[in-house]
Amino acid sequence: MEISAQDVKKLREKTGSGLMDCKNALVKAEGDFVRAEKILKELGLAAAQKRSGRKTKEGSIFCRIGADKGILLEVSCETDFVARSPDFKDLGASLCQAAIENGGELPQEVSDSLISAVVGRIKENMELRRYQVLDQQDNDLLIEYIHGGGQIGVIVKLSLSNGTLKDNPRVKETGFDLALHAAAFAPLYLSRDKVAPAYLEEQEEIFLKQAQNLGKPEKVLAGIVKGKLNKHISEICFVDQAFVKDNSLKVGQLLKNLSLEIGGEVEITDYLYFRVGEELA
Repeated sequence: MEISAQDVKKLREKTGSGLMDCKNALVKAEGDFVRAEKILKELGLAAAQKRSGRKTKEGSIFCRIGADKGILLEVSCETDFVARSPDFKDLGASLCQAAIENGGELPQEVSDSLISAVVGRIKENMELRRYQVLDQQDNDLLIEYIHGGGQIGVIVKLSLSNGTLKDNPRVKETGFDLALHAAAFAPLYLSRDKVAPAYLEEQEEIFLKQAQNLGKPEKVLAGIVKGKLNKHISEICFVDQAFVKDNSLKVGQLLKNLSLEIGGEVEITDYLYFRVGEELA
């Protein structure tokens, strides 16, 4: 069958594989994009999974943490020049404030009104691309981090055994470091138990096929697959990743050490990560 250059390009952007490898995989998969991607993974020619770095629009990430909620949102525009302008920055702050004042919701008529006023002055299209909310209870602490002038935004949620720990300098410092870590390593999941079983099964199949392609003996295949899967988990799950400031420590162990140090339990229970222009699921 004939494979279009557009499909080959799309598969290459998604997997990072070579053009001919992508074309051959699409031919073998009879044009099925998902199947072709899996073929490339089985051959070890594509990453198993990662956040897409493909940028589709200009814009900025904005954040606001209120008394009981944190808001992370992305506003898109046409040019980088506008994304850096004071009017655009004020728009992002206004949208965040409106969401906080409305209990974490941002009705379309509210966002449309705020955006239209700025568009009328700047004469460039803009839109509220997405937003998400994290709740903050009495024993929770939300900490934000904006990187690269708004290119990446993160909120981490720490749950504490005692609400007084919110004011502990070590807790605040570690929370900020974890937000910085997320900005640097873009975890896909909080922990292994948050990963869909179907996805883990697919990765096991891929890693098994990779080992078989290398001619490994049957008796060692299970161990190889387990090792590859554990390594993959350590790359995509927040608490299993090596901490950005000390790669001898996993994030989960860092928090256990902190809990012992301050005499109270500290756990990361949720997070948000936005990157400007990333492809949305």
